[in-house]
Amino acid sequence: MNDLTIGLLSALLATNQPQAVSNLVQEQTGISVPVERSPEEQELRNVMVEDENALDEIGSWIATNQIPRTDTNAIAGLRRRIGSRVDEVKSAYERFLHNHPQSGRGFLAYGSFLNDIGDEWGAKTEYENSRLLDPKNPAVWNQLANYYGENGGLTNAFTDYAEAIRLDPTEPVYYQNFATTVYLFRKDARAYYGITEAQVFDKALDLYRSAMKLAPDNLVLATDYAESYYGIRPLRTNDALMAWTNCLNISKDDNEREGVLIHLARIKISAGLFDEAQAHLNAITNPAFADLRERLVRNLAEKRGKAMSPPGTNPNPVISPVAVLADTNSPSAGSQNQATSAAGRTNMPVAPPALRTNP
Repeated sequence: MNDLTIGLLSALLATNQPQAVSNLVQEQTGISVPVERSPEEQELRNVMVEDENALDEIGSWIATNQIPRTDTNAIAGLRRRIGSRVDEVKSAYERFLHNHPQSGRGFLAYGSFLNDIGDEWGAKTEYENSRLLDPKNPAVWNQLANYYGENGGLTNAFTDYAEAIRLDPTEPVYYQNFATTVYLFRKDARAYYGITEAQVFDKALDLYRSAMKLAPDNLVLATDYAESYYGIRPLRTNDALMAWTNCLNISKDDNEREGVLIHLARIKISAGLFDEAQAHLNAITNPAFADLRERLVRNLAEKRGKAMSPPGTNPNPVISPVAVLADTNSPSAGSQNQATSAAGRTNMPVAPPALRTNP
């Protein structure tokens, strides 16, 4: 049983099947094909389109299936169907690479497909082949950095992200991935760069800001940056409020805005800005945020009560990191597109996204 079969079987048995599948079958690649295409490039593009179609089909099969968990025969049948579809795409890539063994983009595209189906080691092998053939392609350095960030080898991750940025300083995803890795692996970053933890936070935040300058309207990125302040002690209240206010300004609908208001209310309760926090909570009407809203309403009442207590009985309020991480599984701005909580940030985006979506 290969990695894909194991992963998709787990997705089939998961309670939230669409989410489980989306975590397994990522809808991005790490390669772009020029508009002006040679016959070789057109052939590669055709294989990549087949790759995309296969992943879409597999995701649809799993997300819409009605197979009971106990029906092992039906699950085995679907598993065979998925495996057959994957083998078709693998064969297409292998034929292309047999005919074009010097195609760095071909190896990179094949590696991205293998990564999408859960074969990370196989993906790394193809990325290495691509880097040997096309060392000036920043996407392959980003992909290798993603691999090392998720599977160990943080020194390689740091250096490979830096090289991707050196080769293409205009791609925001490279800065975002680099920032996320530095933020998550602070101990490794401290040792590698010889800096303090506070300086590690500063480095991660600076990388996020560089990404945001290149993609100022990207709410997922802005949310990722704003959530980073929850891990910093003492809380940088003003900076956090500015970050979440920016998220509010670039939100495009009521669902996104109310998701941001949850965070603004939390920060302002912590900062003692009770009236402003109450105004934010009053503006939240989406039932998806009802539990979080009620929790914050209770927290606000408690903080107000302590603020009215005699001197010496109201300790400085702080935001609980545990509570924050627990809340990140609830709907919030950006949660539909990319995992941005500290528990899920290792799902790095690849770049450039090429045939699927623009960053």
